[in-house]
Amino acid sequence: MRRRTARGGKLPVPPLGTGQFRSCSPYNIVMLETSAGERCPLLYSQGGGVLARVRRVAKRPSRAYREGVFGPTMKSQKPRKNGKAGVFNPQEFLDTAGVARKIAEYHRRESIYTQGDAADSVMYVQKGGVKLSVVNGSGKEAVVAMFGPTDFFGEGCMAGQTIRMGTATAITPSTILMIEKAELLRVLHAEQEFSDHFIRYMLAHNIRVEEDLVDQLFNSSEKRLARTLLLLARYGKQDQPVRSLPKVSQETLASMVGTTRSRVNFFMNKFRKLGFIEYNGKIKVNKSLLTVVLHE
Repeated sequence: MRRRTARGGKLPVPPLGTGQFRSCSPYNIVMLETSAGERCPLLYSQGGGVLARVRRVAKRPSRAYREGVFGPTMKSQKPRKNGKAGVFNPQEFLDTAGVARKIAEYHRRESIYTQGDAADSVMYVQKGGVKLSVVNGSGKEAVVAMFGPTDFFGEGCMAGQTIRMGTATAITPSTILMIEKAELLRVLHAEQEFSDHFIRYMLAHNIRVEEDLVDQLFNSSEKRLARTLLLLARYGKQDQPVRSLPKVSQETLASMVGTTRSRVNFFMNKFRKLGFIEYNGKIKVNKSLLTVVLHE
């Protein structure tokens, strides 16, 4: 059998009975083409004038070959059952990365912070729901945002706000994780993956605020109410919306939509008769409610 030498080495490479060697680099790395048609890396070192095989041939290509011969060996993300690659989990990161934080439990209608308080931390909703409301000089209150699990709020301190611009109140029993401003700044600089996630969240939140403004300016109160209910059910944020909303009063819905309680009551009864929602003390939102928003 004719011998062949590895490129970059002058000594012959011992032939193996499983296939034929092919040179692939100038560093004494040769490729073996097996009978199954697979190509496996072999590394030979030259010591004392004698070639010694330091890696055995495997029928299955090695991990080094799969990631590029002797390239980075960082574990790749395992696909989920639905075939999608694993995504960044902020809750898991905050639990395991040693981030200094405080976890607090709040009852329904309990205040998390009040308008005018010092803004020195960012909150993350682990469980439950939170509403953000603003009161003007004459005492009129408006609900400007609702937050659910995996949402951040109170991030205005990161942009230089020194006092809270609104009041955050738990609308259901909630678990809130609090991160001091200085600690969050440190983590954002040190952890690229978390920083990317936080930026994506802030951009999505900014888009949502713009959409809310357009909705308020151009849509009818019926369509605004339908959109509010869909957002509370977290349609568009996850594969399986929650459907059942946290307990929210018609007064709160009226404040969010920018209309009266009587109009909210009228449209809620209309949606129930049309089968868009199930409303018997507890609100359940059906996907068919999307037709109200999409209908011109």
